[in-house]
Amino acid sequence: MRLAVHSSIDQINRQQWNTLAGAAQPFLRHEFLAALEHTGCLGQARGWLPCPITLHDANGLAAAAAVYLKTNSFGEFVFDFAWAEAYARHGQNYYPKLTLAIPFTPASGPRLLVRADLDRPTLAARLLAALADLARERGCSSAHALFLTAQDRAACAAAGWLLRRDCQFHWTNRGYRSFEDYLGTFTAEKRKKAHRERRRVAEAGIEFRTYLGSEIDRPLLHRVHAFHRATFLRHGHEPYLSAECFAEIARTLGDALMVKVAVQHGQPVAAAVFFWSTETLWGRYWGAEGPYHSLHFETCYHQGIEFCIERGIGHFEPGTQGEHKISRGFEPTLTWSAHHILDTDFRAAIAEFLAHEADWVDAYAGEVGRHVPFRKAPS
Repeated sequence: MRLAVHSSIDQINRQQWNTLAGAAQPFLRHEFLAALEHTGCLGQARGWLPCPITLHDANGLAAAAAVYLKTNSFGEFVFDFAWAEAYARHGQNYYPKLTLAIPFTPASGPRLLVRADLDRPTLAARLLAALADLARERGCSSAHALFLTAQDRAACAAAGWLLRRDCQFHWTNRGYRSFEDYLGTFTAEKRKKAHRERRRVAEAGIEFRTYLGSEIDRPLLHRVHAFHRATFLRHGHEPYLSAECFAEIARTLGDALMVKVAVQHGQPVAAAVFFWSTETLWGRYWGAEGPYHSLHFETCYHQGIEFCIERGIGHFEPGTQGEHKISRGFEPTLTWSAHHILDTDFRAAIAEFLAHEADWVDAYAGEVGRHVPFRKAPS
């Protein structure tokens, strides 16, 4: 079996890559990763250098992993800045490092892609070994696999990588017939609060329109991106994705992209950007032209939940952080990463840190889980 390390996703056959990636997650598709490269969202200046790894056999692409050489830790959402500072205090370089992840996307999904007719554990182990070898060859301090499925987490653990957990807040569709049916599972106090939030938005004369990727024209796309960019700029940062990237994603991924647009007096005033499959909705970006009361909660969460109920989608991941999501029915959910640290002393220190952090994360998830709005704990 032939191993190759590439400098661009475009060097890998699109159809064969997508066969490995499957249809469950649009971020894994060749088109999404290519759009990031084509529009300058990746590269030396951004600290994301593509170096995807592939294994080929006589039948073509056998296994693959979307790997990046990183010179910073931005856009990963698994925070290791303290590790980099520790390396610097000891006169060592933490960067470059290798990262197996979907850039700018804190969504759990397959990372070790293996063709269905092959032995998955064996090929997954070969990909991880190749990643470790590449880290040594490129002078990296470490290699990291982010937002792992249980299957990939087990492969990393078997390879001796350190496991790390974190907590997000996810929503589960338990067969709700409507949004009101869903709110019927809330306590009276929490149900009243949700109704009040929705009423404030409606009383402001705001209504919502849903656009799938194939329905979004360029002027609307640029308006949506402008809302999104304004949110980033308020926090002192440029957004990770450009308007050109939005446009290419809409063109190549089509209806896997969905936008909820808030309209007042016939004009867009806010928007939330989502991706979706038949199984999962992912909330990604949001922005508004002004401070409208409760509009963020309605656009990003309530509208997303309604979309899931209407389409029979079972799972909604609205992104990272945000304890305010709990009162709207999102529940604490553990996410996982794995870390291969080359220096044995740093590996031992990081392993000790992760053991203490794991206790804290578990305690935190248990504590916030007691504040979900439901009348009784979901089964």
